[in-house]
Amino acid sequence: MQSTTLSFDNMHVHGELFTNMLRARHTTFIDEKSWDLPSADGMEFDQYDTPQSRWIAVHELGTVLAGVRLTPTTARCGMYSYMLRDAQRGLLETIPDDLLWDEAPVARHIWDANRMFVSRDVPAAKRRSVQVQLIKGMVGGARTLGATMLLGLLPTPVQRLATRVGLILDNAGPVMEFAGVPHRCFTINLSTKLH
Repeated sequence: MQSTTLSFDNMHVHGELFTNMLRARHTTFIDEKSWDLPSADGMEFDQYDTPQSRWIAVHELGTVLAGVRLTPTTARCGMYSYMLRDAQRGLLETIPDDLLWDEAPVARHIWDANRMFVSRDVPAAKRRSVQVQLIKGMVGGARTLGATMLLGLLPTPVQRLATRVGLILDNAGPVMEFAGVPHRCFTINLSTKLH
């Protein structure tokens, strides 16, 4: 099992890993959770899957086990910036605009982490190690990009797991339910030590 940070610059080196990750997102978010998201050819994507973003894929023998997307809070693409800021600005119908207690930041050192998933096909005995690999890949990838903080709308159980690997997630907004799963916005200070 390994973690790979994908970008538009390097995805050609990794064969079908990027499209397999978008297919795994489709399975997770559209097929299993019934979220109303754009898709084509069995791949889920949206306006934030641009060359400005990076994707962390945890994979084994070509199968994507987990993933997360990182987008700089300075991103711009037409009228869009990044998911949490656009939701706060009322541009997204599916996410409430009161998801953050403070104004969504715009700074080079802060990146948005979203679309986090672990495939339902990952066996229970392997799930914890896949989750840890995903968090370590997300943190390592973000640090490589110059991020010192992540902001994300994530499932609330990720807070316990992050603590186990030495990260502290601070609450940045109220708990909200999406497809029956509690989520909230968190900030993650990347200067803390990761075990």
